[in-house]
Amino acid sequence: MAKLPTPQMLVASRPAFPEKSWLDTKPEFTPGSFCYPAKKETMELLHMPNPHEWDPAAEDWNLPENWEKILCDAFAERLEKHRSLKLFMDICVRCGACADKCHFFLGTNDPKNMPVLRAELLRSLYRRDHTMLGKILGKKAGARGWDMSVVKELFYYAYQCTECRRCSLYCPYGIDTAEITMIVRELLHEVGLGIHWIMDPVKNCSFTGNHLGIQPHSFVEIVEMLADDCETVTGIRPKTPFNKKNAEILFITPSGDVFADPGIYTFMGYLLLFHELDLDYTFSTYASEGGNFGSFTSFNMAKKLNAKMYAEAARLNVKWILGGECGHMWRVINQYMDTYNGPAPSNMEIPVSPITGTVFGNAASTKMVHIAEFTADLIHHNKLKLDPSRNDYLVTTFHDSCNPARGMGLLEEPRYVLKAVCNNFVEMPENTIREQTFCCGAGSGLNTEEIMELRMRAGMPRGNALRYVQQKYGVNHMACVCAIDRATLPPLADYWAPGVSVSGLHELVGNALVMKGESKRTMNLRQEDLPGVAEDEPEESPADAPRAQGEGQ
Repeated sequence: MAKLPTPQMLVASRPAFPEKSWLDTKPEFTPGSFCYPAKKETMELLHMPNPHEWDPAAEDWNLPENWEKILCDAFAERLEKHRSLKLFMDICVRCGACADKCHFFLGTNDPKNMPVLRAELLRSLYRRDHTMLGKILGKKAGARGWDMSVVKELFYYAYQCTECRRCSLYCPYGIDTAEITMIVRELLHEVGLGIHWIMDPVKNCSFTGNHLGIQPHSFVEIVEMLADDCETVTGIRPKTPFNKKNAEILFITPSGDVFADPGIYTFMGYLLLFHELDLDYTFSTYASEGGNFGSFTSFNMAKKLNAKMYAEAARLNVKWILGGECGHMWRVINQYMDTYNGPAPSNMEIPVSPITGTVFGNAASTKMVHIAEFTADLIHHNKLKLDPSRNDYLVTTFHDSCNPARGMGLLEEPRYVLKAVCNNFVEMPENTIREQTFCCGAGSGLNTEEIMELRMRAGMPRGNALRYVQQKYGVNHMACVCAIDRATLPPLADYWAPGVSVSGLHELVGNALVMKGESKRTMNLRQEDLPGVAEDEPEESPADAPRAQGEGQ
């Protein structure tokens, strides 16, 4: 982790509000306050408009000569295309209900990080060209024109918003500030202004099917290695089907689960669960990514990157798609899939669990089921034998990942699973969980090292809630259902609540799952010794064996 001030110093160093009006206060581009720009080569490979080399800290951003016309035309085009955008521009009364709901505002004390004012950056431009009052009265009506300082301001604050939508929860008019941020980023891309940490994964996904640029043969090799690790822990090597035609289920998860710690242990949990169920499923080496960094770029890019899932479902002739633990994957699926890529291919059917017979009617349109729903249904029908005592060394809490929580209402199913596989579960404070959950502070493509202090500031509300339950209840672990969170929460926990580990939900499921024919478990999926369990201890007698979840209840 980069050199950072202590948490106490960070909180104490939040600046006071500026004395000048927000219109007269301009951002300072200092190291650590902005993300590195996308490379010209990357933008060219993606056929993005106006690719060029530029430096956010420089005075001149090398924009095309007609940049103002490009931006004005692009804004007008999107107002025509997206009725919601025009509505959001018109109906805000600046009541301030959202003002203190943003983690970036709470962490930076910058008034332009109030969602109402962040949106006003764009709304002021809208007034000049698209409202009669703004055309007549100009600045007196809150209107302003385009200039370079405005472009820089839009860039600065569009990348201090994680599109988490917490502010929208409190807006009495339902204004979705996340969609305003998405439009601002689209406009900036029209003049070649993107960031590396978003555009490089988008490029990788365009060429290889996943954000990490893993080639099909490498994807297979990594999954096989994780299956080997499963065998080390359990004595059972789970099956790993790839590109299998006519399987019932296509399983798609974010590539971070295949490649990155701690996501790989969540992936091992998937493998063990599917093997124990003898599930008729397949991976695809071409749709090897459920996440969608295109959703941080433009609606068209999100649509393009999302298309591979249905394309592979049709090619492999599967009945439905089971999706892994991911955040933006599920916001896109739940809110945009029908518009982007629907209807689902004709070979797909309304998902039905082959184990319990449950019909997932909520997935009738998309034909896609979240794995937390799938596993919760298995537990509810007593189809899994679980030993939650294997996770007794953990006192765990649960982080509601923004997109599954606010974007699709996945609130109770993860908790139902977590309580079944862990004996020690503690909730964080009520106003920081479920629909009101605080963001990790680094979603929507902001989980990059160069802004680590800014990330810790934005993560302060989540870190504060985590520290509270750590100190009061001895929490030493936090579970989540998002690959981005599995990347961003470990440094946040290390900073705000040292000693708290982070995992996906199905890592804990894999630990607790009692498999037919398994060896005695002496390690968890991270190959760490289970406390109090020795290899030479005698096996449990049948009478002492853990009951199936729900048995006798």
